Amino acid sequence: MTDTHHVAPRGQPGWALAWRVSYAFLRLIDPWLRISWRLGALGITSRLEVAGRRTGRPRDVLVGLLRVDDRWYVGHPNGAAAWTRNLDAAGEAVIRPSSSISVRVSATRLEPGSERDAAIRATARQQPFPGNLLYRASRRHVLAVGVYFRLEPV
Repeated sequence: MTDTHHVAPRGQPGWALAWRVSYAFLRLIDPWLRISWRLGALGITSRLEVAGRRTGRPRDVLVGLLRVDDRWYVGHPNGAAAWTRNLDAAGEAVIRPSSSISVRVSATRLEPGSERDAAIRATARQQPFPGNLLYRASRRHVLAVGVYFRLEPV
């Protein structure tokens, strides 16, 4: 009898910790980031609004909106986060590339493969410094555990 249960991919513990520390820092400066975003000073940063999977209330998070071959992608490099679980459950969201533009999108979670790999490579190219360096250095970890979605306008 063969064992058919799925084993989740494992990242590298050191990079998992580095990403947790980096996101803890981002949470500390979140108010400043949101002000900068409203002023249009954060490059690829967009605001993603998605219904909470338990409450149904709108939740928002700042994400890097990646562009690959005229398609949009968002993702989290360190595995599932609250917003990726919400997006998985809702299947749709509103993306705001700027404070004056709002687009309703459907979200498709990417399975391991060439499209997901392309989105991860784009993250390392499109993220501004110093984030781009962190993505490049931790590429194997992100490939193993990152959660990425393709967004398509509804």
